[in-house]
Amino acid sequence: MKKVWRFGLSAGIAMSLLTACGEEAETVKESPAEPVEETAGAEFPVTLIDAVGEEIVIEEEPDAIVSLVPSNTEIAYGLGLGDKMVGLSDYDNYPEETEEVEKIGGQEFNVEKIISLQPDIVLAHESGLGVGEGGLQQLREAGISVLVVDSAINFEEVYETMATIGQATGAIEEAEMMVDEMKQEVGEIEELAASVEESKSVFIEVSGPPEIYTAGSGTFMDEMLSIINAENVADDFEGWVSLDPEAIIEKDPDVILTTYGYYNAEAIDQVLSRDGFGGITAIENEAVYDVESDLVSRTGPRLTEGLMEMAEAVYPEVFSE
Repeated sequence: MKKVWRFGLSAGIAMSLLTACGEEAETVKESPAEPVEETAGAEFPVTLIDAVGEEIVIEEEPDAIVSLVPSNTEIAYGLGLGDKMVGLSDYDNYPEETEEVEKIGGQEFNVEKIISLQPDIVLAHESGLGVGEGGLQQLREAGISVLVVDSAINFEEVYETMATIGQATGAIEEAEMMVDEMKQEVGEIEELAASVEESKSVFIEVSGPPEIYTAGSGTFMDEMLSIINAENVADDFEGWVSLDPEAIIEKDPDVILTTYGYYNAEAIDQVLSRDGFGGITAIENEAVYDVESDLVSRTGPRLTEGLMEMAEAVYPEVFSE
């Protein structure tokens, strides 16, 4: 009988962000995955300590890679490793080439299928720990290197993840280039945001009724608002929280951003017509916009696209000219 292990998001915002194929979630943070010793170039063997404290020794440059989450997949493709990907999660949809790669499950990953693909390394994610640890251990016992990367909650941690994956796969220079490019793009957006004369308050709605979830402090979306010089009206809460409509009305945001329009085309209209919301500044000014969830929830190289999309929605007078 085949064993299938769950590898998914934390509770609370699972339905919203899972459908969006993102992995950002509130987790218990451990030491970031870092190299035990600095290595020159792409020399092997490479020894790493991953997000769960496991020491991984990668003897040779991997030729076959399995990724369990979309953010790791997008990083891998961005590093030019597409031809080495032999197994991906059901939620992988970018780039287009991912459609042609064997799928190993969504929230649930199939241990036997992964083993049959004979990967040299499996790129796992901290957000899937707990319910997925047994499956990961089976992969280790099968002789497969398993690298669990951190659940990044800010850009610096994303850069660290990229460097770690680059070192594990022999794509060190490519990772450095990816990080440098992202830093430059973030810097350009920050520079434009500095010209904002009056900052706006923003409510991010990551899931609609019956439970309206938003991003509080300590989340990636909170940092993104800070970068574009906007105020997160939910920053007095930590992590992912559910707010009653009355609380949102009291916050009176200037702008409301939804992140689920990809599966609910009426998301904006539903917010605009929501009972009791008529007096909110964002509703009065019809300042309700949808941003692509994958771009603001997947902690990978497209985050700067999401940051710009968010900036254009909040400050079109600055970023859309």
